[in-house]
Amino acid sequence: TMMLDILMDYCYLRDFKFSRLDGSMSYSEREENMHQFNTDPEVFLFLVSTRAGGLGINLTAADTVIIYDSDWNPQSDLQAQDRCHRIGQTKPVVVYRLVTANTIDQKIVERAAAKRKLEKLII
Repeated sequence: TMMLDILMDYCYLRDFKFSRLDGSMSYSEREENMHQFNTDPEVFLFLVSTRAGGLGINLTAADTVIIYDSDWNPQSDLQAQDRCHRIGQTKPVVVYRLVTANTIDQKIVERAAAKRKLEKLII
């Protein structure tokens, strides 16, 4: 959630209206924030940590996913993307993955891609 805090501070600085979901929130807070994002056109950002979101997150108002902290498990990142690919989604969804060259992030993305490729060969 530390990175979410940094992103949240930036949103406040830029006066962006946003919703947030992290592991410290109660179920009702999570539901309220998802509802706000999906129904309020002024809320154009939804900050969510990949692991805190889990299942049951429906973000059909989103058409862009930015993954800034790729996971070793490619299924976690796919789940994050799938939050926008839900019944009711009317717009094409674009996914951006932020990766800095020659860092552990690059290694994580490479390993996850290799796992995904192996998974496709098996299935």
